[in-house]
Amino acid sequence: MEKTITCQGQSIGSSELSWLRSIVRHHPDWSRHKISKHICEQWDWYTHTGQLKTFAARSLIDKLEKRGYLKLPPIQTKFRHSPRPPYPENLNIPPSQPIGGTLDCFTPLSVLIPTPNSYEEHCVGFYLNRYHYLGFNKTVGKNIKYLIKDPQGRDLACLIFGSAAWKTAARDNFIGWNIKEREINLHLVTNNARFLILPWVRIPHLASHILGLITRRIKMDWMNRYGHPVHLLETFIETPHFKGTCYKAANWRRIGKTKGRSRQDRKHNLSVPTKEIWLYPITRNFQQVLCNEI
Repeated sequence: MEKTITCQGQSIGSSELSWLRSIVRHHPDWSRHKISKHICEQWDWYTHTGQLKTFAARSLIDKLEKRGYLKLPPIQTKFRHSPRPPYPENLNIPPSQPIGGTLDCFTPLSVLIPTPNSYEEHCVGFYLNRYHYLGFNKTVGKNIKYLIKDPQGRDLACLIFGSAAWKTAARDNFIGWNIKEREINLHLVTNNARFLILPWVRIPHLASHILGLITRRIKMDWMNRYGHPVHLLETFIETPHFKGTCYKAANWRRIGKTKGRSRQDRKHNLSVPTKEIWLYPITRNFQQVLCNEI
């Protein structure tokens, strides 16, 4: 094995790997979740709100096992939560008639952040899984879901903002990031990973109006949930299928394209669709803030 490997953004040397192996060897009855918690406690891995970064630790050990550096205990299934229902109870879709008209007939819109495992969160998951071209399974890491309703309480759209892309040359150059600055400040950027206007909703300019509503509030929403703000929004538009019209109308900025590789493409032989990169700063001096090595 090389002296140091990089996994999940962390540098793992021989001593760290030996310590991880000793945990598994000395505690054969521990689950992977318990191992992850122990790693967080020993390595002082906490979120800005004081929660253990168990997801990051679990992802780390799973990747190390996949690469052959670590042998973990079998996955325990007896403590898993029951799967969510395929759709929310009493959800009637699509409606008997399309929802359409001019935007002013549907404002003010309601912006709802669903609580975990609520009916509204189930709705967001169902809508994205059924109607978004990328589908939807589950969210991991920090994220905020939004469900948009009209004044009559009818669902119109949903969005998810989550973890920013780990490394994107055009974005990183636009910000002025070096590697260290990106590693330290990446949590201050969030990615609009999903945006769906429900297919029976036909309201011109609705999408850009919703983006405006979200960009004016997401900084505080993120602060309330995670104890720190975000300063820059990003999204990736798959071309030529989409043009990013609503993002342009909402004053997002197109700054380049991806290189057609995914974060799983370590050997540079996995081709994925090229996407346009769009950014929206929500802090005036965002470049100065994001380049600050805290």
